[in-house]
Amino acid sequence: MEDQQKIDLFEKLPVPRAVMKLAVPTILSSLVMVLYNLADTYFVGMLNDPIQNAGVALAAPVLLAFNAINNLFGVGSSSMMSRALGRRDYETVYKSSAFGFYSSILCGLLFSLLCTVFAGPLLGLLGADETTYDATMGYMFWTVNLGAMPAILNVVMAYLVRAEGASLHASLGTMSGCLLNIALDPIFILPWGFDMGAAGAGLATFLSNCVACLYFFVLLYVKRGRTYVSIHPKMYRWKKEIVLGVFGVGVPASIQNLLNVTGMTVLNNFTAAYGANAVAAMGIAQKINQVPMQISMGVSQGIMPLISYNYASRNVSRMKGTLLFTVKIALSFMVAVALGYFFFAGPLTEMFMSNPDVVAYGTAFLRGFCLGLPFLCMDFIAVGVFQATGLGRNALIFAILRKIVLEIPALFVLNWLFPLYGLAYAQFTAEILLAVAAVLVLRRLFRDLERGHAPAGA
Repeated sequence: MEDQQKIDLFEKLPVPRAVMKLAVPTILSSLVMVLYNLADTYFVGMLNDPIQNAGVALAAPVLLAFNAINNLFGVGSSSMMSRALGRRDYETVYKSSAFGFYSSILCGLLFSLLCTVFAGPLLGLLGADETTYDATMGYMFWTVNLGAMPAILNVVMAYLVRAEGASLHASLGTMSGCLLNIALDPIFILPWGFDMGAAGAGLATFLSNCVACLYFFVLLYVKRGRTYVSIHPKMYRWKKEIVLGVFGVGVPASIQNLLNVTGMTVLNNFTAAYGANAVAAMGIAQKINQVPMQISMGVSQGIMPLISYNYASRNVSRMKGTLLFTVKIALSFMVAVALGYFFFAGPLTEMFMSNPDVVAYGTAFLRGFCLGLPFLCMDFIAVGVFQATGLGRNALIFAILRKIVLEIPALFVLNWLFPLYGLAYAQFTAEILLAVAAVLVLRRLFRDLERGHAPAGA
C-alpha cells in the first residue's frame, strides 16, 4: 500500500514546510503534556502543603522510568517503520508497528506488577521518609500500580502514528488525555472536590491516559486499510530482523531514560537532606524547566520520521537541510526562553506555591537549570538524528557521557562545594561539553554520507 500524500510529505514538500508540518503538532502536544505535568504541581501546590507537593516530586523518577519503555518500543519501532517506508518495505513497517504495540502492553503490565510487589523498598530508594511516604504512595498507586500500562501504551501509539507522517493525529491523541487531566485535577485534588491531594492528581492522570489510548484505538479503526500502523495479532512476531532493528535504536534510547531516572533520583536524594521545602522547590523548578525541555524533545521527535525516511532513501541534501533549519529555529527560541527564566525565576516559582522558603529555593534552582537549555536542545537534536538513522550506539554513548561521566559526578562535586544550590548547575556543566561533541559528531556523520559512506553502526 502506498499513500502518495505521505510520500510527497517526505520527498517533495519544501523542507521548512515539512519540518513545520511534522514538528509543530509534536511540539504542541509536548507543551500540553508539560501543562498537564505542571497542573499536578500547580493544583497540589494550591493546598499549600509541602508534603503533598513533595510526594508528587519524589514519585517523578518512576513516571520518568515509563520513558524507558516508551523509547524502547516507541522510538525503536517508529525509527524502524520510517526507514522501512523510505525503502518501500511495507511488510517490515507492519511487523515493526505490531511488535512495538504488543510489547509495550506486556512490559507495562510487568512494570505495574513489580512496582506493586516492591513498593516499600522502591519508596525508600526514591527518598520518601515517614513524613512523605503516604503522599508519595497515594500518587503512585494510580499512576504506577494501576496506570503504567495505559501511560506507556498511549505514548508508544503516538510514536507509531507519527512514524507514517500523521503527526497531527499523534498529537491530538496525546493532547486529548492531557487536557482531560488538567480538567480533572482540581476536581480530585482540592478540598471543594474530592479532596484527595496528591492521590487525586494520580487518579486524574490514570483516567486521562486511558482516554488517550481510546483515541488511538478509534483512530486506527477509522483509518483501517489506509494506515501503515498494524496492531493485528498475526503481525506480532519475534523475528530476528525486527527485534534487532527495533532494539538497535530502542535499547540505547531506553538506557538513556533509565540514566535520566538515576540522575533525578540522585538529585532528589541530595535535596531531601535539606527538608520538604527544598524538595518541593526542586520539584517545582524541574517542572517549570520541563516546558522548554519538552519543546526540544518535541522538535527532535517531530523531525525523526523525515530524517529516517530520507536517510533510507539516501537523500542526504534533504536530511542536511532539515537539520540546519531545525537547529536555527530551535536554538534561537531556547536562548530567549533561558533569558526569560533567569530574570523571572521568582515570579514563576511563586505561581505554584506562596511559601517564602519554597520560592527562595525555587528561584535559585530555576536560574541554575535554565542556563543549560540551549546546550541541552543541541544534545536532544543530535540524539534524535542518531535514533532516526539507526545509530543507537552513538545515542547510548551520549547518554552515558551525559549522566554517568558528567552530570552525576557534577552533582556530588557541586553539592560539596556549594551545598544544595550547586545541584542546579550540574546539568549546565554537562550540557556545554555535550553540545560541542554533538556538533563535531554530526559534522562527521554528514561528511561520511556525502562521500557515500554508510556510518558505522547504521
